[in-house]
Amino acid sequence: MLVVTVFTLSGFGDITDYRVPLFSVTLLCYCVIVFVNVTVIMTIVFNRIFHVPMYIFLCNLCVNGLFGTAGFYPKFLMDLLSRLQVISYAACLFQVFVIYSSLCTDSCLLAVMAYDRFVAICRPLQYHSVMTKQRVAQLVSFSWIAPFGLIAGSIIFTSQLRLCGSHIQKLYCANWLVAKLSCDATSWRAALYIPLQIAKQNRGLRLDVME
Repeated sequence: MLVVTVFTLSGFGDITDYRVPLFSVTLLCYCVIVFVNVTVIMTIVFNRIFHVPMYIFLCNLCVNGLFGTAGFYPKFLMDLLSRLQVISYAACLFQVFVIYSSLCTDSCLLAVMAYDRFVAICRPLQYHSVMTKQRVAQLVSFSWIAPFGLIAGSIIFTSQLRLCGSHIQKLYCANWLVAKLSCDATSWRAALYIPLQIAKQNRGLRLDVME
């Protein structure tokens, strides 16, 4: 068993000859993502005409987009300019938390937006009585709190594993790859249980929305 404090990201082998152009393209994409999301957020926040459920959900989706991309792009850009691609144990788990929770929050928000459109189209006369401020606040809170709690539980479980390796075959940290470095094969399979339950919950949420 090793005392792992740093992980090596070994997924950069095939792109070493294209680091500079890839860095330029990636930086441009990240700047566009930030600009578009910030523009949408500011437009919705400062225009009262957009203070309706659909645009509130859209605003949260853009905030989550900024949150998720911040967990990947800055580190990826730094690694493109570095000779050695490493990440600390704590930073790796934090990156896993940001990326995974962002993806799950995206799914929840999209399901909530689908529910909002379902009510608006199929029950237009009852829309305002169904989509009240309290209901909107509850849906938004659930979309953030539930994924954060579930992913945090998965990360805590992974952090308890005893690791026998430090090489991650990817450009970024992934929970199942960290868990796969466990000395016990049963433990890393168990670490996948929570993400699978999250996927099932998101699927169930979409089905409930459509009923």
